[in-house]
Amino acid sequence: MLFKQQVWLRQKLLVLGSLAVGSLLYLVARVGSLDRLQPICPVESRFGGAHSQAELPLRALQFKRGLLHEFRKGNSSKEQAHLHDLVQQLPKAIIIGVRKGGTRALLEMLNLHPAVVKASQEIHFFDNDENYAKGIEWYRKKMPFSYPQQITIEKSPAYFITEEVPERIYKMNSSIKLLIIVREPTTRAISDYTQVLEGKERKNKTYYKFEKLAIDPNTCEVNTKYKAVRTSIYTKHLERWLKYFPIEQFHIVDGDRLITEPLPELQLVEKFLNLPPRISQYNLYFNATRGFYCLRFNIIFNKCLAGSKGRIHPEVDPSVVTKLRKFFHPFNQKFYQITGRTLNWP
Repeated sequence: MLFKQQVWLRQKLLVLGSLAVGSLLYLVARVGSLDRLQPICPVESRFGGAHSQAELPLRALQFKRGLLHEFRKGNSSKEQAHLHDLVQQLPKAIIIGVRKGGTRALLEMLNLHPAVVKASQEIHFFDNDENYAKGIEWYRKKMPFSYPQQITIEKSPAYFITEEVPERIYKMNSSIKLLIIVREPTTRAISDYTQVLEGKERKNKTYYKFEKLAIDPNTCEVNTKYKAVRTSIYTKHLERWLKYFPIEQFHIVDGDRLITEPLPELQLVEKFLNLPPRISQYNLYFNATRGFYCLRFNIIFNKCLAGSKGRIHPEVDPSVVTKLRKFFHPFNQKFYQITGRTLNWP
């Protein structure tokens, strides 16, 4: 009799223990990191407007991860969006470039911040005449649902080099914040070439070697007609933007440093956007297999960038690399002077 009671008691304890563990895991999944359980996330914005000094509980901002995902999938109605005070806002900041500078990595990392909501796809509103003709409301409806106190950010790298874009963005919002992420110009040009080469190979098409495209065979000088080279002359494109926006509305992100030391770069962006510091080393972990940092939203949800990121570059003739770096050097010096940020480029 005593033995049966002991067995029954053990079974009860096991059931209770399972329930307790299950409840704990549920709470962990819901709460996540909650930025180390700080109760309030003040979103003090320089952007102005009715919500510039608003405060939103961090629990609500963290909960938006799941809630907003449902809206993006189209699983909720506009009435439900209104019930949760969700809106589709025009971006208060745009990552305007540079192609192959790390725009996707920057956007995904900024999305770690509970006060930031990202547009998942490149909208190409300002650089595409057909899209631009559809009007600003079409653009707004392409934005994700968010709380009014949050900042919506989109990225389209083609914006930086497209002539019409600065004026078009200025007409939408003359005080918008503009993020430019750059890499060492020669490395960026080779990365640009590598992406195009991979696309050609997938279609079983041949493509010229990088050296033949980057160097004019007739003059043996750098071929400035080659788009990958032109894109890396950052100062030429920036000067066009400065006709519409003061330099204070730009923030330069070091794309090379974002690869090796992402946290300091992200903290600078937080400061530029006037966001409370929330992204920490906890949110970033180095994946030795993939060779770059991945993202940790909480102890349940981690994310790495797509496998297409971090492509292996083809070997390039060292003399061509040297010639390109010598060519870019004066443009780089001017870029440092204009932006006030010196980068460790050769």
